[in-house]
This record gives sequence, structure tokens and C-alpha cells, in this order.
Amino acid sequence: MKRSGILNAALSGAIARLGHTDELLICDSGMPLPPGAQVVDLAFLPGIPSFADVLDGLLAEIVVEGATAAEEVRTGNPDCDALLRERLPRLSYVPHERLKSLTASSRLIVRTGEARPYANVILRCGVAF
Repeated sequence: MKRSGILNAALSGAIARLGHTDELLICDSGMPLPPGAQVVDLAFLPGIPSFADVLDGLLAEIVVEGATAAEEVRTGNPDCDALLRERLPRLSYVPHERLKSLTASSRLIVRTGEARPYANVILRCGVAF
């Protein structure tokens, strides 16, 4: 049994298979999911687990070289925007409709129970060396 880190077996294994430049989407419970994508659905109840908790858990496990969020998060969910800007120095923004189309190339999607708007981010994996 693992001592620490992500305990969810499906998520832990999927993370281990990610490589440089692979994209991972962390999304709220309302984000439309592209067909055929590998999804680890952590949603349990509205708000559980939160976007922030899942983001922090994943950032502790992976190297991120870039990230993309919806422009609308700035005004539609300023707390989430502040969290993203604090945690992801290489954050860029695109219109929400564009973000939804970009999810088609995500190698892994992690769905949270988040029930606030625009709590979505695409992380681009980096390397540790």
C-alpha cells in the first residue's frame, strides 16, 4: 500500500503513464468531456472533492511546464483565478469555448466535484531534468 501521495489507483497509474508535453485536464463537474478520453471521475458530491484540493494533489505529483484556463474564470470565478495564478506561473488564457475544444487532445481528464463555474485547467507536463 502507498504511504502518501495520490491513493486512487486509477489516477496514480494514469499519472505514471504521462510523458513530456502530454496534457491533463482538471475540470469541474459540469465540463463536457470529449468522447474517448481517459477520465478519472473523482466527483462525489457538489464541491467534493474541490478543484483546489485536486489541483494541489496533482501538482505535488507532476512537473508542469505550462497551463491554460478560460478567460472567463477571471470574472466568473475570481477565487479560482487567484488560485491558478498563484500555483501556475506559466498560465495562459483562452476563451472558454476554445478551452472546451482543446480538451480533445488531453491524454487524461480528472473530473472533480467542483460546482463553481470555470474551475478548469489544462496542464502541460514537463520533465524533472
